[in-house]
Amino acid sequence: VQLQASGGGLVQAGGSLRLSCAASGRTFSRYHMGWFRQAPGKERVFVAAVNWSGVSTAYAESVKGRFTISRDNAKNTIYLQMNSLKPEDTAVYYCAAAEYFSGSDFRPDYWGQGTQVTVSS
Repeated sequence: VQLQASGGGLVQAGGSLRLSCAASGRTFSRYHMGWFRQAPGKERVFVAAVNWSGVSTAYAESVKGRFTISRDNAKNTIYLQMNSLKPEDTAVYYCAAAEYFSGSDFRPDYWGQGTQVTVSS
């Protein structure tokens, strides 16, 4: 599966952004999907994941209550709604796909390219 993330940009603290990740292929609904982020000089870390049906989700503690992951299998797309953004949310955000869903221990089999999110104070 090939993944294309979009929707990043520059936003002020307290603002909102919605990231999208479009997947190619007719087997999209087989995959569990997730978002990771990587800040400058830091490791890539888990942000959120959703299972194939959209019923089960998982979030990093740092984004719980502010970010919402969702998917639309008819559109082969997942979303990350990010509210109440903070400067520490600044990072390159990557979408990913996995064959197994393990909650916050999400282990991708496929990666998309990143999209930059910058939150100014």
